[in-house]
Amino acid sequence: MATDSDEREAGCSHVVTIWEVNKERLDKMEKMISQTIPRLLSTAAGRRTCSIFRVPQSFIEINGNWYQPRIVSIGPYHRGKPHLQMIEEHKWRYLHSLLSRTKPMGITLEDYLKSIHSVEKDARECYSEAIHLSTDEFLEMMVLDGCFIIELFRKVNDPVLFGPDDPLATMTWILAFFYRDFLRLENQIPFLVLEKLFEISKTSVQDSGLPLSLLAMRFFNNIIQRPDQVIEKCHGFKGLHLLELVRSSFIPSDQELPPHGGCTPTHIIHSVSKLRRSGIQLNPSKTESSFLVVKFRRGVIEMPSITIDDFMSSFLVNCVAFEQCYNSYSKYVTTYVTLLDCLVNSQKDVEYLCDRNIIENYFGTEGEVAHFINNMGKDVAFDFDRCYLSNLFNDVNEYYQSSWHVQWASFKYTYFDTPWSGISALAAFVLLLLTLAQTFFTIYPYVHPRVP
Repeated sequence: MATDSDEREAGCSHVVTIWEVNKERLDKMEKMISQTIPRLLSTAAGRRTCSIFRVPQSFIEINGNWYQPRIVSIGPYHRGKPHLQMIEEHKWRYLHSLLSRTKPMGITLEDYLKSIHSVEKDARECYSEAIHLSTDEFLEMMVLDGCFIIELFRKVNDPVLFGPDDPLATMTWILAFFYRDFLRLENQIPFLVLEKLFEISKTSVQDSGLPLSLLAMRFFNNIIQRPDQVIEKCHGFKGLHLLELVRSSFIPSDQELPPHGGCTPTHIIHSVSKLRRSGIQLNPSKTESSFLVVKFRRGVIEMPSITIDDFMSSFLVNCVAFEQCYNSYSKYVTTYVTLLDCLVNSQKDVEYLCDRNIIENYFGTEGEVAHFINNMGKDVAFDFDRCYLSNLFNDVNEYYQSSWHVQWASFKYTYFDTPWSGISALAAFVLLLLTLAQTFFTIYPYVHPRVP
């Protein structure tokens, strides 16, 4: 007969289930471990040889379609998209135009393909995403796109080469889109490919001594207006792609990065409105050839003028994306964009920068410019202590923290910022003096009465 204790033990007993591994799932995991090769972000993406990246989705969500080509596809990332087919037909026409000049010299289409085949492996490794094209397809794309770019550069440099009624020359809106599309990060082909095609396509009657880098800079100079001495410095460029070529023309040669291990942390500076209240002025610099050269002297930030328009906006966001993805610490444009983001908190800050001729606004309203600048500075990562403006940040912050500067400047900003506020302050001061005088002459007879 079972006792109460036996029943309680039976009621509290637990059934232990032994979990068994699903053999099919296990085999699938083992296969994934041994065979998976990253394709969307290949293992080559971390190397310095990789320079053409898919823009991070977070950047696209913030900045929109600044990274997408609008009229022409260059390279594999946007190849075959329907809205880019109009220029695809003209690529073949331009290739025909080039071959018509080089065939009499014995240089055929086969020679172009062979020249790129010799660098196919290096060219593929320039892309962060695995390229699912056969060798024949990849070489065709490189030759077609590369020859189109080079031929367009030559025609723009020497308009006589344009055929009669060429729509790419007569319809000016098309060239405006080319300037932007050729400088989008996802829309690049390796510069080594362009150089190979450029060298083999030279003829005896043209290109005498003119390197590809200068020809390219002359093309883009139609929109960015770089000084001749800056263009000449690009003579020996052996870089990654066209975006880096134009970006490098803005990098100041005399700007040094702080050494590693600096003991002074970098301080972020305040907005234009707060800096003005502390007595810090912002003046345009007319002697510098690059907007990146920003200086601080005796309470004045000197900034070269920058034009914010469709081209510069596209160029800046793509440079930031390139610097964020590429395995390099020289994030000059990212640093400059962060500076602008610090300075601009509202449309009033943009209005002041426009009034000071530091920003030339061809973009939209001051509010739209402020929104664009603030978006450029979102989700970017770099070392403040290792940026080229770290000394400027610290110097401005030190000046800002100086109490007598802040108090005196705040007084001037509050009472003398505009003519009307100055007049009001002066009127109040005169009224105060008159009140004090009236009080004095009223009290004085009682304190010192006249003796008869």
